[in-house]
Amino acid sequence: MDLKIGSFESIIDNLYDGLYFVNCDRVITYWNKAAERISGFTAEDVVGKSCSDHILTHVDIDGDNICTGSCCPLEATILDGKPREIELYIHHKDGHRIPVSIRVTTLTDKDGSIIGGIELFSKINDQTANELRVKELEKLALLDNLTQLPNRNYIKREIGSRLEQHKRYNSAFGILFIDIDNFKNINDFYGHITGDDTLKFVANTFVANARPFDLYGRWGGEEFIAIIHNVNIEDLELIGNRLRSLIESSYIIHEDEKLFVTISIGATLIKDNDNIESLIKRADALMYKSKASGRNCLTSG
Repeated sequence: MDLKIGSFESIIDNLYDGLYFVNCDRVITYWNKAAERISGFTAEDVVGKSCSDHILTHVDIDGDNICTGSCCPLEATILDGKPREIELYIHHKDGHRIPVSIRVTTLTDKDGSIIGGIELFSKINDQTANELRVKELEKLALLDNLTQLPNRNYIKREIGSRLEQHKRYNSAFGILFIDIDNFKNINDFYGHITGDDTLKFVANTFVANARPFDLYGRWGGEEFIAIIHNVNIEDLELIGNRLRSLIESSYIIHEDEKLFVTISIGATLIKDNDNIESLIKRADALMYKSKASGRNCLTSG
């Protein structure tokens, strides 16, 4: 039996799952009724607009917008022809986010040439949605929003884990307690936005120069802690001083002016009778000795 185009449209329009088509420029050409029901956006709202124009605003579990840059699954599928599946959040027209499972494939002409992409999305069940929410809450609870480094909660958890390893296997580790020198002056003179840029530049320097098995986190304010695995005191001092030199020789640009900062560091190794508090307290005291010695130096002990 021959089915007319209108019949296919009726079937697609009444699918339980949201479905839309885009051309190779990611401009939306079709939007079914389920897409309207799930997202709150009508076909009139979206057809003719790019899917990257903050419509569904796909956000992954890490909170990153994947509709921009090179992460868009629709764009990737249009380019390489490979279907994709992913669980993420979409933006509802009313403002809240909805956990969905999406499937992406190519849209082809009668000759098999790719002329666009198709995305099918459905609300995921409550259990999966709750798992996603738990992961998101864990991320928010353990990650510093500004620098994207582990926060104080994560640092304490990691030090606790390293302490247990030390007790069981006598594995050595040390910490660096790091403080940006004269940071208040930056905030007061240049403003908090420049202060935030300074924190991010320092954090990025740590990450870019970290060994794969070490961890750098933001303790609070302008203070950072590094947990350095499998080192002796000479190695710890070497790593700390290398970071200090890298920070000292780097800068950010503020209104055509180069802004330099330095850091003071306290370095210490784990001791058998240490707990989280005693280890951090000792490193913090050593950092203040570096401050008292003129800043931009490392004190170990």
